Amino acid sequence: MTIFLILLVVALLGITFWQLSKILELSQGSTDNSEVANDKDNSMQGKLMLAFVVFLYLLTIWCFVQYNSYFLPEAASEHGAEYDRLMMISVVLIMFVQILTQGLLHFFAYKYRGKKENKATFFADSNLLEIVWTAIPIVTLAALIIYGLYTWVDIMSIDDEEDALVVELYAYQFDWRARYAGADNELGKANVRFIEGVNTLGVDASDAYAQDDIIVNELHLPVGKKVIFKMRSQDVLHSAYMPFFRAQMNVVPGMITEFSYTPTMTTEDMRASDFMVDKVQTINDIRREKSIDLAAEGEEVLEPYEFDYYLLCNKICGASHFNMQMKIVIESEEDYNNWIAEQETFRQLVSK
Repeated sequence: MTIFLILLVVALLGITFWQLSKILELSQGSTDNSEVANDKDNSMQGKLMLAFVVFLYLLTIWCFVQYNSYFLPEAASEHGAEYDRLMMISVVLIMFVQILTQGLLHFFAYKYRGKKENKATFFADSNLLEIVWTAIPIVTLAALIIYGLYTWVDIMSIDDEEDALVVELYAYQFDWRARYAGADNELGKANVRFIEGVNTLGVDASDAYAQDDIIVNELHLPVGKKVIFKMRSQDVLHSAYMPFFRAQMNVVPGMITEFSYTPTMTTEDMRASDFMVDKVQTINDIRREKSIDLAAEGEEVLEPYEFDYYLLCNKICGASHFNMQMKIVIESEEDYNNWIAEQETFRQLVSK
């Protein structure tokens, strides 16, 4: 790849110097008119413009078909469907405008290509054209922005429902911890100044609400139940990113940020979906081929891949940012209750 880039740069430099030599000839008043475009040249350039836009459209279609497996599957949260709808509307509008404007640009380059007998028509202005190409983008963008704001407000309207699960996401270089509110569904106070020994999240041990809090390094959530996330950072700016749930929120040092969603698909449901079955199969085929080479070299082979949800950091927060993640398990409420009952409370943790 490096050699290719070097050759490309060398080729571009050669073209640049060649063009500069032509400019120098013109500046010296050369009488050679061989470089002046004639009708044949203009006709060829017009046809090439049409051919290029056709190639561009075919390439776009091919990319959508070839790389559709890189898209995310259907959202695994309630608000995700509305989020995806807004994204699809935006993409369709952008593609429509791109196809229309690029098509007209290249078509006009062909239709009005230079001919010796042609003479351009000049007019100073057109009020109708000014109104049309100003009003249409304004109305379209205004509608899109208003719809986007409405969707954003609906997603971000976090109501402290009584039956909602309250979970804190705690970020630090380079890992995550989750703190559940316990039986009282109220998170205890916390501050980084309280970090000491086993109290790695800085929970206030004097706060009664903190005694039943549960600190874990794997996030479990019940399907169909709203979850309110309260997020803190110990050091630098992080970003809690859960792509399958269409959720992302910055985790800012010195303040608490919030986000909420309701999971709609368990981990097992997502694993069984047609999209994920095909994707996992493709990944494991690649891993098997790689393992053959590794085995021939006497190295450890790759284990088969199995899908899991993950909480990721979407801010470049340092050297190990790429590996800052925490597994998310979406399960039935019964399985969740069984799991949470087995976890150690903050009181039990500090009393050891």
